[in-house]
Amino acid sequence: MSMQSLGFAAQSVAGRVRGHNEDAVLCRPELGLWAVADGMGGHQCGEVASALALEALGQSVATGSGLDNAIHSAHQAILGATQQEAGRPMGSTVVAAHFSGADFEVAWIGDSRAYRISLDGIARLTRDHSWVQAMIDAGELSAEEARVHPRRNIVTQCLGQGEQVLEVGRVQGSLEPGELLLLCSDGLTGELSDEQIQQVCAGAATLDVLVEELIGLANQLGGKDNISCIVLARSLDQSTKIDAKPRNFLRRWLKPRKH
Repeated sequence: MSMQSLGFAAQSVAGRVRGHNEDAVLCRPELGLWAVADGMGGHQCGEVASALALEALGQSVATGSGLDNAIHSAHQAILGATQQEAGRPMGSTVVAAHFSGADFEVAWIGDSRAYRISLDGIARLTRDHSWVQAMIDAGELSAEEARVHPRRNIVTQCLGQGEQVLEVGRVQGSLEPGELLLLCSDGLTGELSDEQIQQVCAGAATLDVLVEELIGLANQLGGKDNISCIVLARSLDQSTKIDAKPRNFLRRWLKPRKH
């Protein structure tokens, strides 16, 4: 399968509350690489961190590195910038997908997420590096409690945090025809539940409309943080045999718009 069989759409906005956007998105279809980064550090630090992270990530993958090494390179780039800025703290989360044909690897640091969405529902591929996720794992919080907990935005891993060793999360898979891969910052998942994301995906007409509707609903529900997402879909080959009357969701994603 060539890269031309992947369709994608991406958008990043400030949201309704923040005065500036510290998120960034990377779309490098020629490398089979897509990523979302959520910067931290305030105005002129957070956006610098996310931009540096994605620039370093792209450069590293372009020279043949895998995602694990590329994320470590992004980490070093932010650390170097912090030193140049007289120690002004900055950091970033990141989630990235690297495709080779239909096969992909997803890697992440922090609480930016990846989802696989299909006729069977929605599956979260990533596991947040966050305080509330640690409490869920310890049995001290439920998922519902975590969504509204005052410490829900505290991450336990991020790029640019010099005193810790990065533990990059990684997962591999294969994107089937009619499936979607969603990469997003916590500005989206902080407003929308997994079920709401699935519902929006089932109703959108194109990938571009899907991105607009996901971000629009997140803004409608508060838009308290920057919101970024990338959606990718694999189209069917002309020879692929399908049901003459596929269900609505599958029909919508058989031939995503190619970029």
